[in-house]
Amino acid sequence: MKIVVVALGKIGLPLAVQFAGKGHQVVGVDVNGDVVDFVNAGREPFPGEAELDRRLAEAVANGALRATTSYAEAVPGADAVVVVVPLFVDAEGLPDFGWLDSATRSLGEHLTPGTLVSYETTLPVGTTRTRWKPMLEQCSGLVEGKDFHLVFSPERVLTGRVFADLRRYPKLIGGLSEAGARLAQQFYEAVLDFDERPDLSRGNGVWDLGSAEAAEMAKLAETTYRDVNIGLANQFARFAGAHGIDVKQVIEASNSQPYSHIHQPGIAVGGHCIPVYPRLYLWNDPDATVVRAAREANAAMPAHAVDLLQESFGDLRGARVLVLGASYRGGVKETAFSGVFATVEELKSRGADVTVSDPMYGPEELQALHLSPHEQGEPVDAVVIQADHAAYRDLSADDLPGVKVLVDGRRITDPARFPGVRHRVIGA
Repeated sequence: MKIVVVALGKIGLPLAVQFAGKGHQVVGVDVNGDVVDFVNAGREPFPGEAELDRRLAEAVANGALRATTSYAEAVPGADAVVVVVPLFVDAEGLPDFGWLDSATRSLGEHLTPGTLVSYETTLPVGTTRTRWKPMLEQCSGLVEGKDFHLVFSPERVLTGRVFADLRRYPKLIGGLSEAGARLAQQFYEAVLDFDERPDLSRGNGVWDLGSAEAAEMAKLAETTYRDVNIGLANQFARFAGAHGIDVKQVIEASNSQPYSHIHQPGIAVGGHCIPVYPRLYLWNDPDATVVRAAREANAAMPAHAVDLLQESFGDLRGARVLVLGASYRGGVKETAFSGVFATVEELKSRGADVTVSDPMYGPEELQALHLSPHEQGEPVDAVVIQADHAAYRDLSADDLPGVKVLVDGRRITDPARFPGVRHRVIGA
């Protein structure tokens, strides 16, 4: 098959490499010329994705994968087009379709009969049918279900382990017609491999959910569940901490019973998925009070962590506070919706002098994020751990000269390594 992948980001590029590795001819389209140049040189444009450097180099070297900025060059004659362009939300939580609209119009202008179009970007329920179908038909002059087929098939992977997750989880699809769904099933069975999963009632593989709307909702539901679960864990943690109870022991005890699956509390919920997709669900279902309450509970956690610091330290005006971790989670060089920003702003609002350090970011990179980089060895009065980088597990008081209070928002440090330092965690 000739396959086109639109947007060669941290999900799209591994997908393109996966498809090429199954013996198909793949063309990646990206608006960023630098990304295109990297790909055509067989070099990964971003670090940290397991297996990507080797598999990308092989796919380019054997002629199975190339990249371009031109839809006109890539799209005509394609058997399948997979769209992985990001969807963002604004400050009010409303979806911003700007990038996806632009990509869809460009795709439609060059779409030819016989093509399967699959959107993998997480979307509000109904978007595939009510937004992409008419837009593609208008721009192409073709009729969906007759001249081309349109489906939704959500990506379900985490950056850093995309290839493993592609094998591990069922591939969900939902078409606008039975014929489109059959075509999508044949396509994904030809480009993916699946691990044995005896724990699944349907077995691992391609799962047809019967409609695009069901597939859209499945992705929102699985991610919103995590946000709601974490929100509940955070509320348990705040109550436990206020009453001298260790919530970690409570959660461990609760989860020893097979019907309890409480997640872990923490200073922040970040990333492209968990903070965003509940907002997309709320866009469809504004009366979902449980979802809204969980999102509000999680968004309030950076301020709660600063409350813990102030309780132990006192007035923060003029205090030198170091925030450890700019990334939204440990081991990932990504700051999308990272708790670092809310934590820094909350500290500043209380008069603290705030600096930030992260083993994955240099000083100039932190400055580009409007964060003040910390100079190693400079004395600090207090520390807040925001990301659970593995390097922080071995921290001790000797690494943080002058520190009087440490608030570990991820429970990653050993209190015994901080003699004489007030060591606080969320939920104890």
